[in-house]
Formats: sequence, C-alpha cells, structure tokens
Amino acid sequence: MTFDPKPLLSRIRVPAGFVFAALYLYFSTPSSRSLWVGGSLAFIGIVIRAWATGHIRKNDELTVSGPYALTRNPLYLGSFIIGMGFSIAGGNLIIPAVFLVCFAAIYAPVMQQEMDYLKHKFPREYECYQATVPLFFPKLTPEEMGQGDFSF
Repeated sequence: MTFDPKPLLSRIRVPAGFVFAALYLYFSTPSSRSLWVGGSLAFIGIVIRAWATGHIRKNDELTVSGPYALTRNPLYLGSFIIGMGFSIAGGNLIIPAVFLVCFAAIYAPVMQQEMDYLKHKFPREYECYQATVPLFFPKLTPEEMGQGDFSF
C-alpha cells in the first residue's frame, strides 16, 4: 500500500494559510514601495479570479472560455498572484520564498486531483483541452477565447 499525499494536502490548505499568516506577521517589514508593488500585484490576482469566476460553470460543462482559454487553472493562478502580491508587500524576501514552496507543495497535488476528476467527467473534451491549454502558467497567444459568456 502506497501513501497518497493528495487528500492530506487538500485538507491542510486552510490551516497552512493560518500558519503562513503568522509567519508573515513575524517576518514582515513592509515599506511604502513593497506595499504599493505587492498591493498592485494582489489586485491583478483579484481581477483574474473575478474574470475566471464569471466564466466557470462548475460540474455542468468543461469551461474553456475567457481565462480558461489561457490556462486550465485561472482561479489558482489568480490566488497565486494574490499570494505573491501579499508576500512582496511584506518587504522581506523570506516571505515570497516560503509562499512559493507552500503553494507548490499544496496546490500541485490539488490541481492534479482536479485534472483527474475532469478527465473522468469530460473525457473527450478534456483530452483536447489538455493538449492545447497549459496547466498553470498561461499561454500568451490564445487562438480564441471561446464562446462562453461572463456571468455575475
């Protein structure tokens, strides 16, 4: 029997966030510049998450429009950018380094788990989608943004 870390990592996302917040407060040495740069970056992440949320039709169809034409995980990309923004705002290079390690350790297995689910739920559609759209870092030249409508 082999150990599968995916369920454990999926469950510790929120508690790990609280631990990271405590470390953030301890190591943080913000400046006006780090707050401005980090805050601007976090705002971009919020916009990406809002854009992605307006396109997703969870469990009804495979969403491939809007930001989903650029990356298969725009919600996590937005969260990543928000996290990097807050990390940079802290003004200490230790914070973004710890954030990067934590994000990769927690979200890589979660993305794999969600990918497995979508492959099972939408087998033919997901195969084509996976072949043309990157998992996380967006492609910068989409062939088309899809026909989906944004919905509040």
